[in-house]
Amino acid sequence: MGIKREFYGKTPEGQDVDIFTLSNKEMTVKISNFGGVVISIITPDRNGKLDDIVLGYDKLEGYLKNEPYLGAIVGRHANRIEGAAFEINGEIYNLSKNEGNNHQHGGFKGFHKALWDANIVQNEDDEYLELSYLSKDGEEGFPGNLNVKVIYRLTNENSLEIDYFAVSDKDTVVNLTSHSYFNLSGHASGSILKHKIMINADKFTAINNECVPIGEIRSVEETPLDLREEKAIEDGIFSDYEQIKLGNGYDHNWVLNVSGKTPEKAAELFDEASGRAMEVYTTKPGIQLYTGNFLDEHENCTDNAIYRKHSALALETQYFPNALKHKHFPSPILKAGEKYKHTTVYKFLTR
Repeated sequence: MGIKREFYGKTPEGQDVDIFTLSNKEMTVKISNFGGVVISIITPDRNGKLDDIVLGYDKLEGYLKNEPYLGAIVGRHANRIEGAAFEINGEIYNLSKNEGNNHQHGGFKGFHKALWDANIVQNEDDEYLELSYLSKDGEEGFPGNLNVKVIYRLTNENSLEIDYFAVSDKDTVVNLTSHSYFNLSGHASGSILKHKIMINADKFTAINNECVPIGEIRSVEETPLDLREEKAIEDGIFSDYEQIKLGNGYDHNWVLNVSGKTPEKAAELFDEASGRAMEVYTTKPGIQLYTGNFLDEHENCTDNAIYRKHSALALETQYFPNALKHKHFPSPILKAGEKYKHTTVYKFLTR
């Protein structure tokens, strides 16, 4: 086990950016304090061959733009807020409109574009990377000075644990997630359509043609969104089902069968070709499966790879998108002085 810190580059403002390498006997994870991005996750396949299984960029310049949010910490509010506005305590807050008429993933300069303070914390039997950031009152339209902390920990059991903490001096909204794109065959191997997926959910939140939840919670029964038993992505992604057509593939939030008290199993991904599997555990009530539906010809990536549609998928643990418009959804409102704490774990193994 160990964490190594190295210089990565400079921001356009001249600030130093570092890259941190977390490693154990089998795995290596690289993370930058710019955007808190997970740059690479190198794991063995069933034969011990190592490969990078997340999409990324070779150089910092890629992350300065990073329109697909590759590997980033997303906040203050992951996913979509309809009309880029919400109301708390009778006051309406207008947010930046960075996806049509809606607010998406924290805005133009969300947490994915922030330079986080970074510390390597070493205890007697533990070592982790701690990133912290002050999101000031009014940033991208959100109320309150929000102190955020994210901890990345790589365990000997090949789990990447992510702990999220936040506290605000005003009532606000917080919905943090990790936006890594996974391809268990290797980041440059092409399609994830043959990957098999399980999501531990009986229901999902139906969307409109902007991929914004409309407030309706539907059963997955007899739909392509029934992933309670492991199923190949290609078996459902080309369906004529109205919800699949609206999302241009899978781009939906599932209502997880979890308690929220401790990290419980939300999803599992398996790639028969490599034997790699990934289990996802979380305290969040929802998870977004996004199958890279808009990744057409994405260039200047790791190892000069070109990422295309369905090159990878994201599994983003979250509060339900658009929850501020639908009061029966779990609330992402964080009261002043209250502590936000959530955990998501990505566990890597082979079959």
